[in-house]
Amino acid sequence: MLPRAIVIYAGLWIVGLVGFFVLPAPADDVVWSAVGACSAAAMAYGVAHHRPVPARPWWLLCAAVSLLFLGDTVYAALTDTRHVAELFPSAADLFYLAMYPVLAAGLLGLAGPRGRRRRPAIPLDTMILVSGLGLLTWIFLITPHLADPGLTAVQRLLSVAYPVGDVLVLATIGRLIVVRRFTPAVLLIVVGAAGLLVTDLLYALSHLRGHGPAGGPVDLGWLLFYGGWAAAALHPSMVELTRPPTAPRRLSTARQVSLLAAALLPSALLVYEAARGGVLHTPAIAVCASVTTVLVGARFYTMIGDRRGDTARADIVRATSASLVAAHDVHSVRTSLADAVGRLAGGEPHTFRMIMGAHAWPRQDGVAACALTETAALPPVAAAAITPFPHALVCPIDLGRDAEATAEHGAVLVGGDLELLQLLQGPVETLSAQAVLALDRIALARQITQRDSEQYFRALVQNATDVILIVDADDLRIRYASPSAASLFGPCELLGADLVEQTGPDGRSAVRDQLKTAPVGPAGSVADWAVLRCDGQHAEAEAICRDLRAEPAIAGIVVTLRDVTVQRRLQREMAYHAYHDSLTRLMNRTAFRRRLADATARAHRVGALAGVLYLDLDDFKLVNDTLGHEAGDRLLRLVAERIVHALRPYDTAARLGGDEFAVLVEDAPSRQTVYGVADRVVAALARPFDLDGRLVSGRASVGVSFTSDGHDGADLLRQADVALYAAKAEGKGRWRRHDPSLDTQTAERMQLRAELEQALPGGQFLLEYQPIVRLADRATVGFEALLRWNHPARGRLMPGQFIEIAEDTGAIVAIGNWALGEAAAMAATWPAVDGTAPYVSVNVSARQFRTSGFAAHVLHTLRATGLPAGRLLLEITETLLLRDDEQVWHDLASLRQAGIRVAIDDFGTGYSALNYLRHTPLDVVKLDRVFTSSITTSQYQADLVAGILTLARRMNLDAIAEGIEQQSELDHLLRAGCPYGQGYLFARPMSGEQARDHRSSPRASGQPGSPPDA
Repeated sequence: MLPRAIVIYAGLWIVGLVGFFVLPAPADDVVWSAVGACSAAAMAYGVAHHRPVPARPWWLLCAAVSLLFLGDTVYAALTDTRHVAELFPSAADLFYLAMYPVLAAGLLGLAGPRGRRRRPAIPLDTMILVSGLGLLTWIFLITPHLADPGLTAVQRLLSVAYPVGDVLVLATIGRLIVVRRFTPAVLLIVVGAAGLLVTDLLYALSHLRGHGPAGGPVDLGWLLFYGGWAAAALHPSMVELTRPPTAPRRLSTARQVSLLAAALLPSALLVYEAARGGVLHTPAIAVCASVTTVLVGARFYTMIGDRRGDTARADIVRATSASLVAAHDVHSVRTSLADAVGRLAGGEPHTFRMIMGAHAWPRQDGVAACALTETAALPPVAAAAITPFPHALVCPIDLGRDAEATAEHGAVLVGGDLELLQLLQGPVETLSAQAVLALDRIALARQITQRDSEQYFRALVQNATDVILIVDADDLRIRYASPSAASLFGPCELLGADLVEQTGPDGRSAVRDQLKTAPVGPAGSVADWAVLRCDGQHAEAEAICRDLRAEPAIAGIVVTLRDVTVQRRLQREMAYHAYHDSLTRLMNRTAFRRRLADATARAHRVGALAGVLYLDLDDFKLVNDTLGHEAGDRLLRLVAERIVHALRPYDTAARLGGDEFAVLVEDAPSRQTVYGVADRVVAALARPFDLDGRLVSGRASVGVSFTSDGHDGADLLRQADVALYAAKAEGKGRWRRHDPSLDTQTAERMQLRAELEQALPGGQFLLEYQPIVRLADRATVGFEALLRWNHPARGRLMPGQFIEIAEDTGAIVAIGNWALGEAAAMAATWPAVDGTAPYVSVNVSARQFRTSGFAAHVLHTLRATGLPAGRLLLEITETLLLRDDEQVWHDLASLRQAGIRVAIDDFGTGYSALNYLRHTPLDVVKLDRVFTSSITTSQYQADLVAGILTLARRMNLDAIAEGIEQQSELDHLLRAGCPYGQGYLFARPMSGEQARDHRSSPRASGQPGSPPDA
């Protein structure tokens, strides 16, 4: 059934045809122009409606028809309206001549691109025909007009141009007929072109184009041209002319006869003219005969080359067929085909793919032959495999021997240049058929092997410790479970159960995704699952999922589960301990440094603010020394808890080691936020801790630094550490923010520490001696040895400026031993007055006292210096006595047994526990100057001093008040019953020689008296 548009146009065309031949002039010209305009409009409508790709060739044909219509319209206007007598040449000739190249360009576009790689066999056939027709045109149309003396040069040129245009159109029509099959659109184009060429020929034989009257039966050919080409554009088959052409049509008998006639035409004309009495066109006939001979020879050469190519391709096909027979798997088949296509292509760019499976190539029933197609029309997977070539040769593969939907299918795809694909179509189709046979044979062999080994694998699976499940790919229900599943899931029925439901609720979404996206092949996806056992318990399993739906014996998702509960628990514990402190459960130094580095980098990157708090417990060493390390560990745990409770939920706390902690405050809106955290931490730790009913201080000093002041995490920790030491120096139990001035103080401290190591070897230490007097008569009974550092650059330094550093570095042991020996040697030189020589009092640090062999060293020093044991008083701190240390008690007993007396220094300022005074072998208590300086201004302090002195008397302990500087203080002490004292009121510290002279002077001696042991 003809399309409606063609029927309408045909009706209009017939009406125009009748009107042209019936109506008189000039009405017939109007009808003629209407037919031309209607034809051009019909072609434009057909191109716009059917949308061929590309549409350019059809638009060129539409333009050619429009040019012919315009030329006829101009010609009619010149003859009928203006009555121009001379119309050769005229303006209409411009449109007529422009029509021919446009028409030829459009026809060449429909005939398809010329091959760039094959020999141009089709153009040679067309050129042979054109050479014969060109000779006829030259002899019968062109030569007579060139020889006409009545024509001008322009008229002669036009007379040659029109026949040449007709030959050009005839050549392109011939190429279209050879390349394209006869569809309705091709047939209509040929009919229209025949009408144009025949009419031009008849008109040229009777008149020159542009001469003579218009109208008559000869004009029917031009009307046929209009009608045929417009109908061709309206017919749906017109879109096929812009699609890739199929393989060239074979050399038919009619084509062979036409080529033979064209080749013999020069000889026939030569005979014809010779029979008429003379050869008038010898040069033209000779040239045409030579050209025809060359073209025929070239055609034979191409035929021989094609034959050789066919032979080579046949050899490649035979060799590939043999290799396909020996192929043992799909990969071998694919490799053989790829190698064959590569050799058939001869090095030309191409792409080969053999795809299998419904996901890549949906089954297409009834499609078995190879075909050329556009890449865009292929399934997405196949199209991606052929990219970037726009055309592909597709040969389907179907291994199904029955109607089952599970039969394997796929396709062989070759992408490349269209001309190359036409060349490869036959060989690839043959090889694809051989590949189907090879794949069918391989599948049969695989089934036989699988059947033979099924029993072996069944026994292997039945005895495997890993759990093997086969899951349906659609609903994820278990179709098979190996016997070992009971060890993981428990004694419950798994067949038919949803595997996702057998896992923990939190991970079911991930389990479903892993099952749905399981990869094809042996390399499966691996993940950990939380398996839900029948008894409600959870187990951890390592799951490996493989998509084996392509395997007929499985046709599902294979899941292998291995119980890794114990391994994962151990891994988590190891990972936890690697980054957490085992005592407090906080982050350790390694984890904190990483977290701090990330936070610092992010803060600098986004412009955020973060702060670091560096904490150190002020008196933690006392806890360890007095209550032991177990109590110290308990205190650290309690401190960690309070720190965490004082932080914001997203702040990070860590224990860096010992009694050092750190806090990272991230995303702080302002510095005040960090200060608030520091305030809460200091306040939380200021409250005493209860250890088995004993209140213990956990007070801490804190250093604060900010990311805005530091380059990296290490820099922030260093700055916070510097600020921490500044907080301690200011009185402890507080926080201090880092500022650049602290760096200078820290640098000085580090320098002083380094210089302290050289002070003792360099002889920079010296001792001064302050008299200890009997308050009743101010008689000097002894001297306290006071350590001084005669620094070469800083001058004389007091103990408060370096003792803490010496304690930290351990240098205090060597310095203390030196001071003990120096003081004993100097005291041995002091003379006796009234039969009594003064004693020397030496301070001993807790670290020095606990040094192994300290008691033996003291006794050795006394023997070496000759100082009697009764003239040596050792001053120790209360912290030394608060710890139940058997070695300390033993050494104290040994020293007192040797006659050496022991004093408690700064009594009442530290961990004063009156209970130890009853059990500790002591001789003297020394009241700190804090009590002495306030005894005259505070009744509370006066009462407290009186109480201490009363307690000391009842325990037979002597008391020495330190720091007496005013007479009123001395009067209060005398009234309270204090026997001894020292301070600036009596004398300032002096050298050893001055002490000897001071002791021997009458003013210093006062009333004779006995030393404090009296």
